[in-house]
Amino acid sequence: MHKRLAIQLIAALLLSGGVWAEGAKPAALLNNFAWRHQADWFGGYSGIHIFDGGTRMIALSDRATMLDARIDRNEDEITGIEIQRHWPILSSTGKVLVGTAGDSEGLAIAPDGGVYISFEGVHRVAYYSDPTGPAQVLPRPKAFEVLDHNGSFEALAIDRLGRLYTLTEKSRTVSGDIPVYRWDGLSWSTPFVLPQRGKFLPVAADFGPDGRFYVLERSVSLTGFRSQLRRWELNGDTPQSEEILLQTARGTHDNLEGLSVWRDDQGRLRVTMISDDNFLALQRTELVEYLLPD
Repeated sequence: MHKRLAIQLIAALLLSGGVWAEGAKPAALLNNFAWRHQADWFGGYSGIHIFDGGTRMIALSDRATMLDARIDRNEDEITGIEIQRHWPILSSTGKVLVGTAGDSEGLAIAPDGGVYISFEGVHRVAYYSDPTGPAQVLPRPKAFEVLDHNGSFEALAIDRLGRLYTLTEKSRTVSGDIPVYRWDGLSWSTPFVLPQRGKFLPVAADFGPDGRFYVLERSVSLTGFRSQLRRWELNGDTPQSEEILLQTARGTHDNLEGLSVWRDDQGRLRVTMISDDNFLALQRTELVEYLLPD
């Protein structure tokens, strides 16, 4: 997160309120857990993956750090989080990523257990067969070179066929739509676009266990953060049946940037989102969970 945006976020936090947005909200809030830790590397979380059952997670910081943690629960409430280990994200040469090159944003877990990470700043996606090992950077087409410097690949998702989907936070098509890029293991393509809705910008994506494509979006202003969650059914390369599952008022949650959709032990469809505190004392790291309609 760049200094200019950080200043805007501080102003938003100082002026934020807590009024709920009007209109239907098919997603039902389950819990909101404020997560605190004293380590200087803790914070800036922009990616999350919840493993089935909801007791384990991997979280990604936008300062090239990952962690593996256990989640303690009492029914629908998160009661605690215990970090099992953390490690730095490496370059393809095995060096610790720093600065712009280490602006790690999106997270997707491959079927083989490997990890894909999308990066802003230097626009790219990398694969880690061992999450603690060196990167294998995927090819970068020319289309990536002209993307907004601080507004590219915050979102990353993987479908049941192992294909990656990433979409830009700010860069748009000439008609104003959100381009979606797909990696099929051989090359990148743009199979479809998504419509822009208001001032919300995409910051995370996931394919749920229901096979639908979910996108978390954020809006920030001087009166606080807002979050929007949308989903689509994909019929081939055509997104259909768009639904707005959640749209919050300013100040309802912090800066939600990570998204994981999963089923609990009761078979219910749930979403866990994590906030990026930008390493600012005025913000907080929180895990927010909602129950979703099937």
